[in-house]
Amino acid sequence: MLAASALAGCADRVVVVERDVLPDGPVPRKGLPQARHAHMLWSGGALALEELLPGVTAALRDAGARRLPVTTDVVALSSQGWFRRWPESHHVVLAGRDLLDATIRARVLADPRVEVLTGTEVLGLTGTAAAVTGVRVRENSRGSGGCAVRGGTGRTLTAGLVVDATGRGSQAAKWLALLGLPEPRRREVDSGLAYVSRLFLAPEDARDGFPVVNVQPDPRDGGPGRAGFLLPVEDGRWIVTLSGTRGGEPSSDAADFVPFARDRLRHPLIGKLLERAEPLSGVSFTRATVNRRTYYERMPAWPENFTVLGDALAAFNPVYGHGLSVAAQCALSLRDVVRRHGWGAPGLSLRVQKAAARPVAAAWDLAIGQDVFYPGATAGGPTLRDRLVAAYVDRLMLTATGNGRIARRVTDVTSLERRAETLLTPDMLLAALVGPLKPRLTGPPLTSEERKAAGLA
Repeated sequence: MLAASALAGCADRVVVVERDVLPDGPVPRKGLPQARHAHMLWSGGALALEELLPGVTAALRDAGARRLPVTTDVVALSSQGWFRRWPESHHVVLAGRDLLDATIRARVLADPRVEVLTGTEVLGLTGTAAAVTGVRVRENSRGSGGCAVRGGTGRTLTAGLVVDATGRGSQAAKWLALLGLPEPRRREVDSGLAYVSRLFLAPEDARDGFPVVNVQPDPRDGGPGRAGFLLPVEDGRWIVTLSGTRGGEPSSDAADFVPFARDRLRHPLIGKLLERAEPLSGVSFTRATVNRRTYYERMPAWPENFTVLGDALAAFNPVYGHGLSVAAQCALSLRDVVRRHGWGAPGLSLRVQKAAARPVAAAWDLAIGQDVFYPGATAGGPTLRDRLVAAYVDRLMLTATGNGRIARRVTDVTSLERRAETLLTPDMLLAALVGPLKPRLTGPPLTSEERKAAGLA
């Protein structure tokens, strides 16, 4: 939808080919199973979203989403200790994925230049290795409940530009090979992570204004990495996601959810909070969490009129919450490159691909910088560069627990507002050498009012 919005101002007609039959409003759909898990739109993604769809953040808040300051309203245990809740903050948007999708979808489809072919899937590209001319699609029939059923009729859609935004299941490399193009370079880092999520009704006094709670793993302690996120979303609810890497995976059994949060994470805070909350859903379980990046921008040849964005270009471990933000930034890159160079300019698609690689690279470095240390994540384990970078980042994270200026700079990067190079300036190197200016916190920085509201006091 964001890619369609990005192109609507540059083309007479934008067609979204969607395999699902889209619902009216924020309700579940088959093609978005990960919507049952916690989602967070970092400030870098929220800024890109607002630039593409001015006013959408306010529309999300009107629909019940929360705009929350980071680190002010985040209680987080990092690998180096508890973060303080510094007054200078970025902001994240917290909402259920169904609400986020429905709000964006309504805004995009209000543009008469954008149309959707629902219950339709793309079978492949048409054209040559030099230029893509369109896609072959199949319109599936409707089964019970409005679900698409394979086996419908096929046809060809011609297009001046084809954008692959099909997510982790993208077939772009296969489609390009059928046109005679070489196989792209690809890298995978698989921590073996599995994660489970459940929706809760917060205790009555904690349904408004409660902070995010985040218990992170320490990937260099030699064992499985277990983590937990509690995100306050619309209607006084908490969505909680628990995860574990190879050998420390959570169970899909509802009876194990709270005990895992209380007894298996590095701190029992999330479990203690859930003991006083009311479950509203079953447990959703997912294993599709491998970090996978395809370097299309480095291919020796690239066809005109085709580009790959979002999770189809690079998929990240969802624990870090960067997928939505990177997708928004990719769509913004698409819009800006087309505007700058003009529709149909020679080499336009490759320019888009290289521009989209920039936000992808930032999130990729953040994800694999942690995941590469888990046993079995890669065939050869972490490289010397991985170890040196991790040692410096660990020092910065320790410094950030007791230095608000450094915490702000670190969140500039983790929020995808600034590139990692900002962490290598002389003042940052000096601050890392000095270390934290305040002593480590001995426990979670909840206020007495928050403890009382959650039933912990």
